[in-house]
Amino acid sequence: MLFDRDGTLVIDVPYNGDPERVALVPGAKQALDMIRSAGLKVGVISNQSGIARGLITIDQVEAVNRRIEELCGPFDVWLYCPHGPDDACECRKPLPGMVLEAARLLDVDPEDCIVVGDKQSDLEAANAAGAQAIFFDHAKTQLSAIARKIVNLE
Repeated sequence: MLFDRDGTLVIDVPYNGDPERVALVPGAKQALDMIRSAGLKVGVISNQSGIARGLITIDQVEAVNRRIEELCGPFDVWLYCPHGPDDACECRKPLPGMVLEAARLLDVDPEDCIVVGDKQSDLEAANAAGAQAIFFDHAKTQLSAIARKIVNLE
């Protein structure tokens, strides 16, 4: 299972480079615990254009990622795109680069991946890679409900 970071696992704080400002989306830890206990691998794929824009550094992004891992437990893969929307890279969602790379690193077929995200670009990246996509609207559901559904399908 691959998760978007901001707005999916954590409350979206635009261009957050401060680990102290990390707040989990309700149910995130429980969802990840359920998924891991079912034997599924978990990863994070995240656009971080604040790096290209000069608003945050790679070190700050990685510090925030470490804080998320402290709160949520270990992830099998962390990937982020440091490019801006006009950089024409292959990794920035909605392109499938991060989904494909995560699948490769996890040694699974992209078709066996499920991408959970809160933006259309997350869903488009999943679809372009041949992965399954789940739209997450934290105003309407909790990640733990999504996790229960996935775990019960296994």
